[in-house]
Amino acid sequence: MPDSYIQNLFADRIGGARYGLDTAIYKFEKIKRAKRAAQEAHPGIELFDLGVGEPDEMAFPEVVATLAREAALPENRGYADNGGPRLREAAARYMKRIAGIDLDPNLHLCHSIGSKAALSILPAALINPGDVALMTTPGYPVFGTHAKYYGGLVHNLPLTRQNGYLPDLTAIPTNILAKAKTLVLNYPNNPTGASATSAFFSEVVAFAKAHNLVVIHDAAYAALVFEGEPLSFLSVPGAIDVGIELHSTSKTFNMTGWRCGFVAGNPLLVRAYADIKDNTDSGQFLGIQHAAAYAFDHPEITTQIAAKYSRRMSLLTDLLASLGFAATKPKGSFFLYVPAPSAAEGPGGIINFATGEDFSQWLIREHLISTVPWDEAGPHVRFSVTFQANSEAEETRVIAALRDRLSRFSYRFT
Repeated sequence: MPDSYIQNLFADRIGGARYGLDTAIYKFEKIKRAKRAAQEAHPGIELFDLGVGEPDEMAFPEVVATLAREAALPENRGYADNGGPRLREAAARYMKRIAGIDLDPNLHLCHSIGSKAALSILPAALINPGDVALMTTPGYPVFGTHAKYYGGLVHNLPLTRQNGYLPDLTAIPTNILAKAKTLVLNYPNNPTGASATSAFFSEVVAFAKAHNLVVIHDAAYAALVFEGEPLSFLSVPGAIDVGIELHSTSKTFNMTGWRCGFVAGNPLLVRAYADIKDNTDSGQFLGIQHAAAYAFDHPEITTQIAAKYSRRMSLLTDLLASLGFAATKPKGSFFLYVPAPSAAEGPGGIINFATGEDFSQWLIREHLISTVPWDEAGPHVRFSVTFQANSEAEETRVIAALRDRLSRFSYRFT
């Protein structure tokens, strides 16, 4: 087929006239291809997927029952626009419970079609050409992607083990700070699993006020904690003056795909988000919003989910640590982020790994163990404890199988 004039009409933000001609393969597509190839090469051998970034179970039955009931009500039909009052009121109760703060449902809160949608909308309210968005790396790139769509720039703050996987705010160059408008954080963190502290969040508030920054805290994993209580950025004095927090049902209530959450915090920022959202979508179905409201009013659901992840994380951390990996159980989320080995020595000799991706691909191809590589701040791989297992006995079996496959090699770390 001859080249179409359409090839020359794509916007520069997605590649312009080169759109679709790039041969680079996105890392998650590489993982998918490697998994297919490994299963074809080793038929009948079980593949263990520790790369999945979503819960391994369905939403709890009572949440599903709420959706079924609400979906049958005629008053829930039609567009929801910026959300119904039941979700906002439940969100206010939720924030009072986890953050100890009183929020006005009509002033400090607005519904979202999940955190990803909120992160894609917010740059339209804040970023002009030339503005800088401060982002952590490795991290979830959606806000930065859309900031660049609007002509903004992204400055990455490396997350390192030496700094507890918290960004070093003092290392940001002054010329970058002069143009910076936003600081995007995510704790408990994807992919590192690290948790923030009240002291760090207090530092962030002071830093934001000193440099006129808007703080956006993606709290998608905030309630998945293994010890203590969830920590909200908004619980820190002064936080509501400088920022907002994004909450979602996807991870904390096994409601991935339902696409429902909320934005909370500074009323002017929430209003700006809502104004852009008004011109972006027509809201999530009220039946789903009401099921989400039920979930936010039942924190015992998340407590059960977090207990399962904690149990699995202990098993996985112990296994990897016994093989020489620098694996320490995180305080929350379902991710375990470890430095990748530089080599593995086993029956076939020595295999060298230049990157985390090299190691991750070897695990998939040769051992049918799927992980996610992250090389943005040095060679690392991310394991997730959302692997398929429907009982504690099955969890133990999976870990034993992983031990059998991994322990055939010794690992070198440089």
